[in-house]
This record gives sequence, structure tokens and C-alpha cells, in this order.
Amino acid sequence: MAQESVVQPGDVTQRVGVEVIRARGVDVDKLIKMLVANAAAEFASTYYYYTILRMNLAGHEDYKEICEDARLEDRAHWELIVPRIYELGGQLPNDLKEFHDQAGCKAAKLPDPPTAVNILTLLLESERCAIRSWSAVCDMTFGKDPRTYDLAARILNEEIEHEAWFIELLAHERDGKSVPSGHFRRGEPGEAPYSKNRGFYNP
Repeated sequence: MAQESVVQPGDVTQRVGVEVIRARGVDVDKLIKMLVANAAAEFASTYYYYTILRMNLAGHEDYKEICEDARLEDRAHWELIVPRIYELGGQLPNDLKEFHDQAGCKAAKLPDPPTAVNILTLLLESERCAIRSWSAVCDMTFGKDPRTYDLAARILNEEIEHEAWFIELLAHERDGKSVPSGHFRRGEPGEAPYSKNRGFYNP
């Protein structure tokens, strides 16, 4: 039998969706902070800076194409997780600099000099930070918060793919070695096979 809710009928100040995961042991306030930090990393520290990084891979059109996949998929990650923040009773900061400064990963600023090796190294380390961040969310929510876990796991799947892509490219560009990633071209840039919400308007 389902646990009786303490949320009264018609109460719009409380959420049963929060009540049930808190009862299962989720620190909801901490989870919201983690999700906001990850959202900031996906949007401000990754999508924004990946746009700049991609522009500076001139002459490496194959690298640019793969960077574009990662860039647009990080935008899909942002769009996937932001609604969950609000469902949990959280919200995004109403100031872009404040939001940027909460990012859970270091900003992927254009390196000096902006060589292909330096850019690929930066892309690789950004993906590794994302893997650590989303793994922490998965660990926190596994068996307790199925919705957040599902969203985080879908994002994590793509971040792991991105790491493999940039290992492959960096090994080739810097070391002249073949370290295959298993990369297959997406159907179109930003396809995001795990995180794209195709059931909704999400261009």
C-alpha cells in the first residue's frame, strides 16, 4: 500500500514528487545544487565555449564535425535537465554571471596558442569533468529518484562517448596513434541518441 501523503489536497506549496524521494533518503536541496552546477557546466562552460573552440579548428573539418556533435548534445543535456530542476522546486539563478560561476566544471576557454592539440586536450578534459559530475548524480539518485537517475544516466552515456571521441582525435593528432572510439556519425548534428527528447518540441 502506498505511503499516505502529507501534502494536502490542492496545496501548491508542496510537491509529492519531492516528498517521495526525500522519504527515500535523497537530500533534495543538495541534489538541486548539483543539478544547477551541472546545468551551468553544460550550457555556460561547455556549449558556449565549445562554440568558440569549434570555430578555431579551421583546417580540421573532421574534428570540427565531431566537436559540433558534442557541442549540440551538450545543449540537449541542458534542455533535458533544466525542467527537472524546477520540478524539484529549484530554479536557475536570475543572473548569467552568477549561473556561470556555479558551474561544476571549469570553463573551456580557448587555449593560447589555439592549436588543434591544445583544443582537443581541453575538449577531452571537459568531457572527463562531465563524466565525474553526472556519475555523482547517478550515485546519489540510484534506487531513490528514478526520474533524475534516468535523465542523468542518459546524459552520462553521451559524455562517455564524447570522451572516447576526443581520446581518438587527440591520440591521432598529438601522438600519431590509432585509439579507435567506436564513433559512428550521428544521423544529423546534435542527434543526441540518448538525451534528445523527440516526443517534445526540442529543435
